[in-house]
Amino acid sequence: MILYPTIEIQNGRCVSLVRGRIEEPSIWHVDPVGKAQEFAHAGAEWMHVTDFDAMEGSNKNRDLIVSIIRGAGIPVQLGGGFRTRDRIEEWIDLGAGRIVVSTLAAQNPHLVKEIAKYHPDQIVLSVDVWKGHVMTHGWKTESSYTPEAFLEAFEGTPFAAIIVTDIDYDLRESDAALGVISAIAEKSRVPVIASGIVRTVDDVSRLRLLGEVSGAIVGRALFNKTIDLGEALREARPDTAHVAEFI
Repeated sequence: MILYPTIEIQNGRCVSLVRGRIEEPSIWHVDPVGKAQEFAHAGAEWMHVTDFDAMEGSNKNRDLIVSIIRGAGIPVQLGGGFRTRDRIEEWIDLGAGRIVVSTLAAQNPHLVKEIAKYHPDQIVLSVDVWKGHVMTHGWKTESSYTPEAFLEAFEGTPFAAIIVTDIDYDLRESDAALGVISAIAEKSRVPVIASGIVRTVDDVSRLRLLGEVSGAIVGRALFNKTIDLGEALREARPDTAHVAEFI
């Protein structure tokens, strides 16, 4: 299982959102590029970056995110506000390893299928689920799709992965079963990455033992220091002792 340590960017700073409230971020007083390099030193194979300002249509973090991509030492999976083909292809050209799409997939599924076929293994579909429906626009809008119907519409699309967030689980911070994510992972032919689940190393162990989940995004737990990345990486991949090279 692959862990994706995460940096979330707002106004040029690393932040963490409490219960998804973008207007009330907690600030992580670290250098984003330096933190990305720490992830690489710890042995991460990939990292994830979310640009919250891009969700609102702003390009203010562009130079910073380019610096992260070029300085991290590991490939970057980038999400946040990808609503056009031009912007997706711009960031692929700038060096992003993968691009995460969510709202665009609900609004224009044919375009997303076309982009995924043109850029195989570089497009990731994000599915945010709340009370049995797929949410869009940063968890603000409820679509008419159930997650099952939504994913069925993309059957055969060569996505690199599917990120699944059970928003109810993420917001309640409970020990509820991993029902939504495990059910999707069991049926999916595309690797499924769990989001909003990992708060401790025990959560990493539970996900790995499920067997169907191929990866997990780890963000708030790093911010809150409830998890040590090196330990979590070893738990996720106990069969390897790999540490990423960094120059």
